Amino acid sequence: QVDLVQSGGGSVQAGGSLRLSCAASGDTNSRNCMGWFRQAPGKKREGVAFIETDGRTTYANSVKGRFTISQDNTRSILHVQMDSLKPEDTAMYYCASNSFRRCGDGYWRPSDFPYWSQGTQVTVSS
Repeated sequence: QVDLVQSGGGSVQAGGSLRLSCAASGDTNSRNCMGWFRQAPGKKREGVAFIETDGRTTYANSVKGRFTISQDNTRSILHVQMDSLKPEDTAMYYCASNSFRRCGDGYWRPSDFPYWSQGTQVTVSS
């Protein structure tokens, strides 16, 4: 069992920055792969950024170069720094985890992640 409690988010103008955090507790083996998803109204939930136990990171093409995922040494705190935000980044953001050794590249299935945070809204105005 893993508990994920998210903080951060809010509203910002285009070009601005926000930082999301996620506090994780519980089974460490179920936190091998941790990352962030987002879901805009009327759209499917999509993977954004992921990090593995060895620190390897992967990003969706839409956020590459603008978002940075990180975690502390104990893998208990997950962050995503979101810079140069665009209106199309507006969505509910969730952190998630699973036991996979490798998170994958380019496409992440929400159904592969059994543990989720409560979500937080990010709104970017033009």
